[in-house]
Amino acid sequence: MFINQKIIKFLFFLFCFNIFLSIAQTSEDVPLNNIAINETPRAISSVTFEDFSGDTIDLKNYYGKLIIVNFWATWCSPCRAEMPSLDELYKSNNFKNLQVFAVNMETHNTTKTKKFFEDLNIQKLGIFFDRNLNFVKEFKLRGVPTTILVNKKGEEFARIIGSIDFQDKKFIKWLLSYD
Repeated sequence: MFINQKIIKFLFFLFCFNIFLSIAQTSEDVPLNNIAINETPRAISSVTFEDFSGDTIDLKNYYGKLIIVNFWATWCSPCRAEMPSLDELYKSNNFKNLQVFAVNMETHNTTKTKKFFEDLNIQKLGIFFDRNLNFVKEFKLRGVPTTILVNKKGEEFARIIGSIDFQDKKFIKWLLSYD
């Protein structure tokens, strides 16, 4: 009986260890520690949101491009820290097929968000809003900053939890493989 318990515990350990490995392993080299890469890209439904003028944007109209959707708030200091590097990434000539959406997750306030971008000297990024919380529902967002990376097929292939330096050379090299 004692040997059987040891065998059962050992088999249970192996089972749990294999589950951990299947979750933790990825076939890619992750460039930064707060990037979660999906083993299998997750198809996303069409999500609508608004541009600065209040016009409706449909994410599916940008399938065929590498899409970065960055969720931020004016009160968020990590968002403030990463936004200039995201702007530089978007201005970069390295990418041929990149679309970036900086989506403010606060109540729609054009004055406050415009001042935030002006204070940081953001030049290329546009300001977008998710008034109906469509992104929150689709991506199950839990906080800001969060960045969703969508491949050309319209699938979420990775997500960044927290802030990063979008100018990090390893990150850019890795991201270029999806362009």
